[in-house]
Amino acid sequence: MPRGIYECLNCGYREERDSTEPLLERSCPRCGGDMILVGYAREDAERPRSPSLESVPTPEIHVAETPDLPPEVEAKLRTFYNLRFAGFDGRVFVFEVEDILEPNFEKVLSEMERLGYWCALKKRDGKVLLFVFPAGEVKPDNKWLPWVFLLATIATTLFAGYMLALNYISALDYYGLPGMKDPYLIALSFSVSVMAILGTHELGHKIAAAYHGVRATMPYFIPFPFSLIGTLGAVIRVKSPLPTRDAAIDLGVSGPIAGFLVAIPVTAIGLKLSIVVPPSMVPQTEGGVYFGTNLLFELLTRAVLGIPDNYVIFLHPIAMAGWVGLLVTFLNLIPVAQLDGGHVLRAFISERTHRIVTYVTAFVLIGMSYLWSGWFIWGLLVLLIGSAGNPGALDEVSPISKKRIALAILAAILFILTATPRPIWTT
Repeated sequence: MPRGIYECLNCGYREERDSTEPLLERSCPRCGGDMILVGYAREDAERPRSPSLESVPTPEIHVAETPDLPPEVEAKLRTFYNLRFAGFDGRVFVFEVEDILEPNFEKVLSEMERLGYWCALKKRDGKVLLFVFPAGEVKPDNKWLPWVFLLATIATTLFAGYMLALNYISALDYYGLPGMKDPYLIALSFSVSVMAILGTHELGHKIAAAYHGVRATMPYFIPFPFSLIGTLGAVIRVKSPLPTRDAAIDLGVSGPIAGFLVAIPVTAIGLKLSIVVPPSMVPQTEGGVYFGTNLLFELLTRAVLGIPDNYVIFLHPIAMAGWVGLLVTFLNLIPVAQLDGGHVLRAFISERTHRIVTYVTAFVLIGMSYLWSGWFIWGLLVLLIGSAGNPGALDEVSPISKKRIALAILAAILFILTATPRPIWTT
C-alpha cells in the first residue's frame, strides 16, 4: 500500500504516513491540527531498514493533487483559478484559491457543469476556498401538470369572480347606479386580472432564472375553490443552485417587480369602476368583509377617485384583483426563509444571521395574529420552510454589483409601500 502524504490545515506541516485516509483529525505533531491527504509517496525499491534517518534514501514522490477528480476537470479549474489542493472527503474536493483568473463565476459554473461538476466559492477564516462536487441530477419537468393546474385555477378564479360579481351587481342595483351587470363578463375580467398578475410575477422569476442559467420549472398555479379569490397564488421551483449573489437578488426581485407593474394599472382600472358612497348611505347591518389597505393603495385611491377619507368604497372585482396583487407583492418580499425577499436579504448576510432573522420574524407574525388570523398560519409556514435554511449563492466571494444593490433598495421600498398589517377582517 502506498504511503500517504499529509499536510496540516493549520500550520502547513507535511509528513508521510502509513495511511491513505482522506482526513486524520487532530493528528498534526506540531500543532495538533487536522491532517489532510494531499498525495502519495511511492518507492521503486523497498526502503532499507536503518535506525538513522539520514541513511534512508529519499523516495520518489508522486503527488496526486486531487484523487479521483478527472484530469480534464482539474485542468479546466486551473484556467479559472490559481489553486492549491486543500483536501477532500471522497465527494467534495476543496481548493484554496490563491488568485482568481476568471471573475465571471457564472461562466465558471457553466463550463464545470458541462463536465458534470458544480462548484462553490466561499470565504472561510480569511481564505477563499473553492468546493468542487458532482453536479446534482436535474430531473425533466412534468410537461402536463402545470397545464392541469393552470386550467383548474382558471376555473376556480372564474367561480370566485362570479360570486364577487353577484355582490357587485347587487350593490349597483341597491344604489340604482348604472354599470356593467353581466356577471359572466365581470367574472372573466376578474379571472384574467388575477391570472395576469400572478402569471407575470412567476414569469419574471422564470426569465431571471433563464438569464442566469438557473434551471427552474414552469409556473404552477394553485387552485383553491373555497376562497375569496379562488387561488393561493403560483410558484416555480428552482432546480439548480443560484450561482451568484447578483443572481439571487435578480431572482428575488424579478417576480415582485413584474407582478407589481401589472397590479398598478389593474388596481387603477378597478378603482375607477368601484362604487363610492358617503357613509350616510351605507345601511347599518351586521356582518361584512373589509379589506385592509396600504400606503400604495391609499395613494392610488386618492389619485384615481379623489374622494374624502370617510367615503365608503365597494370594490369592483377588478380592483380586488389589483389589491390581491399588491398583497402578494408584500407577502413575497418578507425577508425570510426562501421567499423572494429572503433571497434578497440572504445575498447580504450570512446563513446563520439569516436563520435568526427568519425565526424572529416567524414569531412576530404569529404575534400579529391578533390583527389577522392568517398571520398565525404564515408564521408557522415561515418556521417550517425556514428550518431548511437558505444556502445562498454558490459564489459568496464576488462583490454585489451596484445595480443589484439598487434593485434591493427598490424591493425594500415596494415592501414598505405594499405592507398590509391587517389584510382582511369581518364584522
